[in-house]
Amino acid sequence: MQRILVTRRIPQVGIDRLQKHFEVDVWEDSLPPSRDVLIERAQACSGILSLLSDSLDGPVMDAIGPSLQAIANYAVGYNNIDIGAAKERGIAVGNTPDVLTDATADVAVGLMLAAARRFQESIEHVRNLEWSTWEPMGLLGQELGGKTLGIVGMGRIGMAVAKRCYGGWGMKVLYTARNHKPLADQSLGAVHVSFDQLLASSDFISVHTDLNIETKHLFNRARFAQMKKNAVFVNTARGGIIDQNALYDALTSGSIFAAGLDVTDPEPLPDESPLRRLSNCLILPHIGSATFQAREAMAIMAADNLVAALQGKPMPYPV
Repeated sequence: MQRILVTRRIPQVGIDRLQKHFEVDVWEDSLPPSRDVLIERAQACSGILSLLSDSLDGPVMDAIGPSLQAIANYAVGYNNIDIGAAKERGIAVGNTPDVLTDATADVAVGLMLAAARRFQESIEHVRNLEWSTWEPMGLLGQELGGKTLGIVGMGRIGMAVAKRCYGGWGMKVLYTARNHKPLADQSLGAVHVSFDQLLASSDFISVHTDLNIETKHLFNRARFAQMKKNAVFVNTARGGIIDQNALYDALTSGSIFAAGLDVTDPEPLPDESPLRRLSNCLILPHIGSATFQAREAMAIMAADNLVAALQGKPMPYPV
């Protein structure tokens, strides 16, 4: 029977699906396996069900050996996998698109609202027993109604965020993308603009682009300097898209109002990261897809990718 390595405990529905066809080895530790341990555990495995925290490059694939035929990433993104190296070695690679769109969009909008209305500072105010009275000028924040939202990357998640903000608060939607998005233009009155125009015009900026060579540290000091001083910046895509030192400077200097992050670089942020200490930077531990429904659907899709590939069929959700 073929062997499969699952690099972390996932919803049981996915494990059950795999165990019908394979001998399944699940890494049970709460932390990801090290590079050496992953290679050791994957020896003689035909497939790996991996997470974003598992780096699978050419040398790792070679160290595992020719038995490896398929990798199913338990994520929409796949920047942890060297796709070119996998293709050269005839290893099929799949991901889990679509199912986490709504869950991630909800978190992005939640971060906008929480950062704009200073939820983190307010909660700390109560916990630290500093709430002594109602203050006319206390903890003033930004409203969402009628403001301008800038979507960087109008894919599925970006579109879902724009729908929520347009329908819920009547926000004007600007977006950057390689091409015009007719559905967004027609149904939301969205406007395709240059990146510079989006930065200068948006009250809220939400990031939904891939991490690649072009987008690495896309948001740097120069970009934050282009934003409005009342801007609320939200990232639920990938931490590497932001120069975090530049974000810290922008938040502490008052160049922008607040930030909400569901992703960082690295994850988790080191204890000494200055962003951890900022009251106007709300940081979540990458919970964008953390709903029962989304995570179970991801488990099923990843399992189905491995089952199909190892039966000699095309993956239903290939990269």
